[in-house]
Amino acid sequence: MTTTIATGPEPTRPPEGQPGSGARDRHPLPTRSIFDRAILGRAAGEAFAKLDPRTLARNPVMFVVEVGAVLTTVLWVRDVLDAGSEPNTFAGLVTAWLWFTVLFANFAEAVAEGRGKAQAATLRRTRSETMARVRGADGTIEERPSTALVVGDECVVTAGEVIPGDGDVVEGIATVDESAITGESAPVIRESGGDRSAVTGGTRVLSDEIVVRITAEPGATFLDRMIALVEGSARQKTPNEIALSILLAGLTLIFLLAIVALQPFAIYSGDEQTLIVLVALLVCLIPTTIGGLLSAIGIAGMDRLVQRNVLAMSGRAVEAGGDCSTLLLDKTGTITFGNRRATGLHPAHGVDPARLREAALLSSLADETPEGRSIVELAGDDATRPGTTGADFVEFSASTRMSGIDLADRSIRKGASDAVARWLDQYEQRIPDEVVTTTSRISDDGGTPLVVVEDATVLGVVALTDVVKPGMRERFEELRALGIRTVMITGDNPRTAKAIAAEAGVDDFLAEATPEDKMALIREEQQGGNLVAMTGDGTNDAPALAQADVGVAMNTGTQAAKEAGNMVDLDSDPTKLIEIVQIGKQLLITRGALTTFSIANDVAKYFAIIPAMFIVAYPQLDELNVMGLDSPESAILSAVVFNALAIVALIPLALRGVHLQAATASEVLRRNLLIYGLGGLVTPFIGITLIDLVISTLGIV
Repeated sequence: MTTTIATGPEPTRPPEGQPGSGARDRHPLPTRSIFDRAILGRAAGEAFAKLDPRTLARNPVMFVVEVGAVLTTVLWVRDVLDAGSEPNTFAGLVTAWLWFTVLFANFAEAVAEGRGKAQAATLRRTRSETMARVRGADGTIEERPSTALVVGDECVVTAGEVIPGDGDVVEGIATVDESAITGESAPVIRESGGDRSAVTGGTRVLSDEIVVRITAEPGATFLDRMIALVEGSARQKTPNEIALSILLAGLTLIFLLAIVALQPFAIYSGDEQTLIVLVALLVCLIPTTIGGLLSAIGIAGMDRLVQRNVLAMSGRAVEAGGDCSTLLLDKTGTITFGNRRATGLHPAHGVDPARLREAALLSSLADETPEGRSIVELAGDDATRPGTTGADFVEFSASTRMSGIDLADRSIRKGASDAVARWLDQYEQRIPDEVVTTTSRISDDGGTPLVVVEDATVLGVVALTDVVKPGMRERFEELRALGIRTVMITGDNPRTAKAIAAEAGVDDFLAEATPEDKMALIREEQQGGNLVAMTGDGTNDAPALAQADVGVAMNTGTQAAKEAGNMVDLDSDPTKLIEIVQIGKQLLITRGALTTFSIANDVAKYFAIIPAMFIVAYPQLDELNVMGLDSPESAILSAVVFNALAIVALIPLALRGVHLQAATASEVLRRNLLIYGLGGLVTPFIGITLIDLVISTLGIV
C-alpha cells in the first residue's frame, strides 16, 4: 500500500483502544421485536394484499392452497344460496381455515419484511436534499443539488457540511460522523491516498476540509442500495431456496395427481367424495408448513445480518456463508487487537543505542502505518530529529516491505529481515548472526522484528508486539466443530505467524501474504471443493474479495473493495466474519429443520383423513383411526385446523432461527431427525386429537 505524508494540520487521531480507534462500542441499526404492534398491524394488512394471485404464484404450494380455498368458497356460497338446502357448516369451516392457512403464510412473510421496512424508513430519514459545492476544472465553485451530481464531480466539503454523495477523498483529511449510516457515535478519519478514503453520502464532516470525487450516480448510492436491501425489495431467491421450491412444487404436483386419481376409485367403491373433502385432503398432504414459511426464513436470515450491521448484497451471499468450509482471517485487527506497536530497540553489537534510535526514527517518517507511527513515538522520545531538507523519503509498500530515507550522504532502511537482506546484497553484506538471533527470539515470542540498516551497516532490531484477542481460541474451536477450517493471513514472517497461529488456535496460516498469494490460496481451496469466506478493506483486497464465495468488505475501506465484495460490514469489524458464517449456517439449519418437520407431520395426517374418507365403504379402516377421532367430518376439519395452526406456531422459530450448536453435519442431521422429524410425527397426533375433542364436545360439525 502506498501512503503519503500529510501536509498541513492533521485532525487529532484517537489513541488505540479509545473511541474513534476501531475498538469502539457498536450501535447497530435500530431493530424491532417480531411482536412489535406496529409491525404486526402492518403485516396483517399486507397478508391480505399478498392474496393477489400474481404475487402468490411465486409460491406454488400456497398458490394451490389459495386455488383450493377459492373453489371451496364457490361451492359453499352455492350451497348457501340454494334455498332448498341447509347451510353446510362443515364446508364453511373448511373454507375459512383454508383461507386462514394462506393468510398465516402471507403474515409470516410480511412480518419478516416488516422489520426490514421499519429499518429502511429510518435510513430514508437520514437522506435529505443536500446542496453540493462542485469545484470546476478552473478552480471555481458552483453550487448544485446533490441529485444533479454526476460521476467524476469533485465536491468541496468543509466542517459542518453533509457529504452530498458517495465518493473518494482526493484531497485533505477530516473527521467524519457516520452515525446516520452505521449507528456508530464516534467519528472516523477519512483521508486521501489510502485505504480509508471512501466516504458515504449523507454523512457529515466534523472538522477540516476535504475534496470528494463522486463515484455513484444519484439513486445508485450506497444508502439507496442499503434501503433496497434492508426492506427486501432487492432480495432474490438463493439457489438452494429455488431447488427446495422446485422440490415442494414437485411434491405438490404428485399429490395433486394422486388426489385426482383417487376419486374414480372412490366412485367405484360407492363412496364418492365431495370436492370439499378432496381439497382438504390435498391441502393437508402437500408440504404447506415449509411452503408457507420458506420465504420468511430467507428474509429473516438477511434481517439477522442487518441487526449486526452487515448488509448482504444478495441472499446467495448469506447462504454461501452457511456453506463455507474455509475462513481466511487477517491477523491484525481480527485475531489480534491490531494495535501492534514498537516496544523495544535492540542495538547490534558495538552500535550506539542513540544511533539506532535516530535511524529508526528517520526510516519511519515515511511509514504512515500504525506500526510506523508507533516507532516514531518510541524513538522520538529521546532522539533529536535531524534536518531532512532535500531528503528523499521511501514510503512503505507491501511489495518491498521496507521504508526509509535517502539523505545526501547516507541511506537508511527499516523493514522485514529478508527484505533488508536483499538490500544488503548490493553491498555484498549480510545480517550479523547476533542480529539474526535477536530476530528469531522476538519472532518466537510472537513479536515482529524489523531490522534497521544504514548503508551496509546493520544497526539493530525494532521489536513490534501484538496481542491475541481473548476468547479467539474458543471461537475457533467452535468453528472447527462445525467443520470449518480457519486460515490466518498475515504479512509477518513465517516464524512470527507460526507463534501467533499457535496461540490463537487457527488451523493454518499464510505468512508474508501478498494480494497474489491470497488469490492463489482462495483458488486452491475452491478447486478442492471448499467454499471460502474472507474480509478485506483495501483496493489490493478487491480481487480476492471478488474471487471468494463470501467477500466481506469493511465500510471504512475503499469503494473498490465494497464493489468487489458481496457483503459490507458497517462496523468495519473483521471478526464479524465468524458471526456471518454462523448466521448462514443457522439459516440453512432452520430451513432443513422446518422442512423435516413439515414432511414428517404429513404422515400423521394420513391416519386422520384417509380412514375418515373411506370408513363408510370400508369399515375395516377404523383400525387405522388410532387417534379415536369422533367422526369423518371432525377428523378432516381437525386436520385442516392443525395444518393452519402449525404455520402460526412456527413463525417465531422461522424468524429467530433454530439455535446453532457446534456440531458436525452428521450430528446436526441426527438432531434434526430426532427433534423435528420425530416431533413432526408425534405433534400432529396430539394436536389433531385435541382439536377433534374440542370440535366434538362443542358439536360444531
